[in-house]
Amino acid sequence: MLVTGDAILQVAHHHSFAVPAFNISSYSMLNAVVETCEELKSPHIIAIHPDELRHIGVDMLPAIIQKAHRSSVPTAIHLDHGASYEQVLLAIQNGFTSVMIDKSLETWEVNVEQTRRVVEAAHAVGLSVEAELGTIGATDSYGEAGTNDIVYTDPDDALRFVEATGVDSLAVAIGTRHGLYPDDLQPELKLDLLDRIKAAVDIPLVLHGGSNNPDDEIRQAVQRGINKVNISSDIKAAYFTRMREVLKDLGVREPNVIEPPCEEALRECAAQKIELFGSADTLRFF
Repeated sequence: MLVTGDAILQVAHHHSFAVPAFNISSYSMLNAVVETCEELKSPHIIAIHPDELRHIGVDMLPAIIQKAHRSSVPTAIHLDHGASYEQVLLAIQNGFTSVMIDKSLETWEVNVEQTRRVVEAAHAVGLSVEAELGTIGATDSYGEAGTNDIVYTDPDDALRFVEATGVDSLAVAIGTRHGLYPDDLQPELKLDLLDRIKAAVDIPLVLHGGSNNPDDEIRQAVQRGINKVNISSDIKAAYFTRMREVLKDLGVREPNVIEPPCEEALRECAAQKIELFGSADTLRFF
């Protein structure tokens, strides 16, 4: 069933689990994500970054929307890291049920003003908005933006930001990075900072850069207040690593032979994340 992001996140917020937000960039990946979530009875969010949207094209969105409508689990379609008001409006006009405006690299004033503007537009049509305060680190040049030096979210600023914007969920910077970590860089989450942010604001908190972090850190983050975890690099790495193995057979050329093993690899990764986040078998809360 197709729902808004807030309809899912409020349930996760009140029942202390995290919803997976899986970034997809093909219909094959979409199928694998949806099938896994249905099998494990997990609500989920289909996340599409503007770069991914440019790749798949807006003409694919009606098929994604119909798949969400037919799904047996609550499903939101979310614009991930919308960079401008215009990108957000395009997403709303094309059927997204949740949007993110990310002005975290701008000044406080610009972040507040642009987020408030998006909130007014989205709330006018019943949709929910995520914003980001602080900056997520970066490990590569793919997709989502990030910085070399993480600017951690200040709890007092988080409260002021939420009150000033009316945003529905907040992506916080507690030490994660977008992408996969190189061998010489070790993840380390500031869980005590998460505790302070959670005590300051009473809305769902989001963890970006959730791929490639130790399971124990992610598990603790969920237990201590994270209600949505974005997963992109991990499922894509699983999918395309398997594809490289399949394509070693130079005679293979048909998608219906190449893609199913890749989908299975993605499903294994996604299932592990769903169990880790505590979102399996949560449909009784809806």
